[in-house]
Formats: sequence, structure tokens, C-alpha cells
Amino acid sequence: MQDPQSPLIARRDYLKWMGAAGLAATGVSAHAQSAWPNKPIRWIIPFAPGGTSSIVARGIAAQLTKQLGASFVIDNKGGGGGVPAMQELHRAPADGYTIVMSHIGLMAVNPLIYPDSGYDVNKDFVPVTLLSRVPSLFVVHKDVPATDLKSLIAYVKSRPGQLNYASAGNASAGHLAMEALKLATGMFVTHIPYRGTGPALNDVLAGRIQLFSAGTPALLPHIKSGALRCIAVGTTERIPVLPDVPTVQELGFKDFETVQWYGIHARAGTPPDILLKLQQECAKAVKSPEVVAQNAAESAIPGGGPSSEYAAFVAREQARWKEVVIKAQIRPG
Repeated sequence: MQDPQSPLIARRDYLKWMGAAGLAATGVSAHAQSAWPNKPIRWIIPFAPGGTSSIVARGIAAQLTKQLGASFVIDNKGGGGGVPAMQELHRAPADGYTIVMSHIGLMAVNPLIYPDSGYDVNKDFVPVTLLSRVPSLFVVHKDVPATDLKSLIAYVKSRPGQLNYASAGNASAGHLAMEALKLATGMFVTHIPYRGTGPALNDVLAGRIQLFSAGTPALLPHIKSGALRCIAVGTTERIPVLPDVPTVQELGFKDFETVQWYGIHARAGTPPDILLKLQQECAKAVKSPEVVAQNAAESAIPGGGPSSEYAAFVAREQARWKEVVIKAQIRPG
């Protein structure tokens, strides 16, 4: 019989204790992650307030706050083509408490026009989920004497370089949509970038800018009031909320399509269980009656799918818009 005080017994007990302690520590760590969120989540929006991104975010944030019991705080950080917003996320801890509203400009265009941003969108950030795809609308101020795209093209071509279009900023969805339309139609209009849809829309409504492209959430109220006239939609089919407005494709421009899309990206290194929980809660949020009603009112297509699906979508968009960026010679503002 071995001496209970022998080194062998002592070592065996020590190893058993260390194993139990390790399991306990693992359990604590897993519990800490599963307890996410236990404080407010900062949701960075890379535009000034008043645009489609803010409208989409507010609807989803309200649902996530109800579902998770922690506030999702909207932080609008406009300007710089969205680069400062991404730099903010890049500096934040990879703990799921700072996320960004990702979109076509941040993920598909900025890598081409801001090579010295200090981050790599495909390595330093991870996709969580696609939230919404929103129809792009092409509008003119009510005083512009054009009732459809054909008459607008004729009007612009009779005044080359004399008309301006606004955008939410370089590499914004509206900027890309208008440049794609210019390439398709041969129109020459000058780009005036702003720090977000809200500031741009103010000047369009005031008549200081003649043309604009943005999503349905920001533009529908002004189309319905008569302040703006919608001359075409960028989707492949007409949209329910504007059934009388033709698509650009219908008007003879084959394969033309532009939509705005919005999702969530987090810092690379964020624990996978937190990313999964956020994706699952977003999937639940987009099915809530409030968000379903909002999407229906704006002819938006909801997302909520897995991160792998969003990653594949972003990769396709990066390849698709590279040609437009090169042909339109889009540069940093």
C-alpha cells in the first residue's frame, strides 16, 4: 500500500485538481461569451443621419434591443467614404460590442479606391449577416422638365456638364448607381458628394441639385409629396410601391441592375458563438411584424441568412462593381 504522502499520490492529486480547474475556467470563459450581450452594443453607421442606412439600422436595432435586453446604440460617423467608420471598428476590441453597418461602398468599392486605409476588408473584418436589399431609385427635382428616363437623357445631352447629381459620398450606393447609369446612357452630369443621404437630399429638395439616386426608405415620402419625380428604378422588375415607374432595363438598357444592400460586419477575432448569436437574432428581427411591415412599405428584400451566405454575396459584389469603378474612374473625394 502506497504512503498517502508519497510524491506519486501528491502529483496525481495535483494533476486532477489542475484538470478540474481547467474545466472550470473553460466553463467560466464559455459562460462569459454566452452571456453576451451584457452592456450596450455600438452600431457604427458610416453616413450622416437621415439616409437609408440609418432607417434600416433603427428598425433592426429596436428589435434586437427588445430581443437581447441590451441597447443597440446607433453611432452615425459620416465622411471619408466610410473609411473613418471602418477604422473605428478596426481599433475596437473583437468582443462583439462594436459592429458596423456594411454596404456596397465599404466592402466592394473602398478596397479599390482607398488602398492605404490601414485595414483589409476581407481579413480584418468578418461578415455577420445581410440585413436588407433596397431598390435603388433615380429621381429628379420636380422643376426638371423630364418625366421619364428617355426625356431626361435628351435634356441632359442638350446641356452637357450643366446638371449635377448628389450622392451620400464617394463609393456610396447612390454614387455607384448614378455612375452605372451614366455609363449605360452616355449622360454627362457632375457628381457632388455629401457626407450622407440626409445632407444630399436637403440640397436636392431645395432645387440646388437636379438628380439623385438613393433607396426607397429615404425617397418615397418625397416622391409621394411631389417634391421629387421618380423616373426609373434600378431593380430588374418593377417594385410594388411604385408600380407605374419602369425599370432601367425596360427602357432598353439590357442587364442594368443596381440595388442598395446593408448588412453587419464585426472585427475579425470576435468569438464565433457571439457572431452566431448575433446572426440568429438578426434573422429573428427581420421576421418581426414591425420590420416585415417596414420592408413591405419600401419594397425591400429582407436578409438574415448565415454569415457564409453573406460572405459569398459580398465576394460577388466585389467582382461585379470592379468594372464600374475602373470605367467610371471613381476616385477618393
